[in-house]
Amino acid sequence: MQEYYNYIKSLHLIFVITWFAGLFYIPRLFIYHIEAWQKPSPEKEILSKQLKLMTKRLWYIITWPSAVLCVLFAIWLLILIPSWLQQPWMHIKLAFVVLLILYHLKNHQIFKQLQRDEVKYTSKFMRIWNEGATLILFAIVFLVILKSTFNWIFGVVGIVVLGILLMLGIKLYKSIRSKNPNA
Repeated sequence: MQEYYNYIKSLHLIFVITWFAGLFYIPRLFIYHIEAWQKPSPEKEILSKQLKLMTKRLWYIITWPSAVLCVLFAIWLLILIPSWLQQPWMHIKLAFVVLLILYHLKNHQIFKQLQRDEVKYTSKFMRIWNEGATLILFAIVFLVILKSTFNWIFGVVGIVVLGILLMLGIKLYKSIRSKNPNA
């Protein structure tokens, strides 16, 4: 089975990438959908219908299948190399994966609400929410690459700094957008 390790790992990484692509894009579509509801009729209905279709296709054709396949290939890798489960870095990585799955499920809940024309969040909230996948991705990649050499002080400070930079970027974008609504 070890001769298949690189193929399984490659497929795992491919589905990690496509899963994250879906998780990065779906909140953007949520933002557009929420903002479409502020438009006058019939523009609101036309945009909403198109955005529902786009999110449905992204969610069910790319994001959900990628999430499932990513997890299946990850489990297969853990079966091939069970000693990873004894490594502290893997415990932390798996905790971040659980957090990612919870983020995914919350996106599913928001997706279902918007499909029913229930707008419960602001576009500002969704812009901040959109950064959740980015923070989780950074944490997981650094854990996997650095493993036991990961310095937790620098790692935690780095994630906090990244979060602050993302929030500042959102504020900057908001100020630019308020000066130029077409930006």
